[in-house]
Amino acid sequence: MAHEVKIPPLGESITGGLLASWRVTSGSYVNAGDILYDLETDKITSEGTAEVSGVVELLVEEGADVAIGEVVARIEESAAAPAKTEEAPASEVKADKAEFPNPPSVERLAAETGIDPKEVSGSGKDGRVTKGDMLNAQVKPEKTSTPAKEVPATAPANTSGITRRKMTPLRKRIAQRLVSAQQTAAILTTFNEVDMSAVMQLRKQYQDAFVKKHGVKLGFMSFFVKAAVHALEAVPQIASQIEGDEIIDYSSRNIGVAVSTPKGLIVPVVRDCDQKSFADIESDILNYGKKAREGGIAIDDLQGGVFTISNGGIFGSMLSTPILNQPQSGILGMHTIQERPVARDGQVVIRPMMYLALSYDHRLVDGREAVTFLVKIKEAIEDPSRILFGI
Repeated sequence: MAHEVKIPPLGESITGGLLASWRVTSGSYVNAGDILYDLETDKITSEGTAEVSGVVELLVEEGADVAIGEVVARIEESAAAPAKTEEAPASEVKADKAEFPNPPSVERLAAETGIDPKEVSGSGKDGRVTKGDMLNAQVKPEKTSTPAKEVPATAPANTSGITRRKMTPLRKRIAQRLVSAQQTAAILTTFNEVDMSAVMQLRKQYQDAFVKKHGVKLGFMSFFVKAAVHALEAVPQIASQIEGDEIIDYSSRNIGVAVSTPKGLIVPVVRDCDQKSFADIESDILNYGKKAREGGIAIDDLQGGVFTISNGGIFGSMLSTPILNQPQSGILGMHTIQERPVARDGQVVIRPMMYLALSYDHRLVDGREAVTFLVKIKEAIEDPSRILFGI
């Protein structure tokens, strides 16, 4: 009995993705629970597993765009793995190469480029030519016997360094969202600077005891998350969002924390930050970082945020203008801490200073509200007792 392997539902807003890689080959035996493929969507990377044991037949190529519910493989159910057979000699595989029909993507590239698939070395099963083989043949020119003097003077001296690779759904979605944010919202950025002395002193004073009791380090981000919650209480409009011709107000204090991954920027959401302790927030951020590195971020982890914080300072950024994480109306940009001379009580002193940037949607948030919000964050960081007493 043949069992169909379908792309499962992954979230209400996800309609498909890129089948990034197969973990198995056609004709191989798989056990129930074995990983079959890696699927990249515009939000997460997930793995597809076998629901039954048997011999698998792959129906789509690596790199193909697939839709939710699409059948990508079949498994002929069997209770036991078949005995291994000797592989055919390479010469026989090569001889049989022409017997297999080329995939539509290969035929299309052949028509567009004039490259004969029969002259391309295939990397697929049984020596079959894949779309990737055709693209490589297109960007890697063959050596010819044409004399150098006949090559036009305008020809590039060396094109061997050119490669092509398909945008991942995540990178494509990031690009779309950034462009959409720029074209849709009236983004304006206001700046301020904050003296980090008080926060740094608290971390130095209580770090050991904090780690001993809670098992996580006391970082800067929990202070800024709490400061953002404090500022949202004073200026709740920053947490509002525009949907069509309506304004949606949120009472929840779910704060997104931007996390950089090898595949792109994602923004997992720390929920109910107004009800969580510093230790709870640090623990959530630590867990999200681990899940992001291991590719374990789920759709629910990315939804429900009302405000975002992005820390470019960990990469050394001194100042930037963050782009809104739509449909949110505000995002706070943190930057690197630098010791700078500042005036205090008529004296010039050296203090650890950080530039802050608040980008906001001017369609919904006025300049006065944005400036007030950023000042509230500055006050809370420079005097953390304000967070405790809510003043």
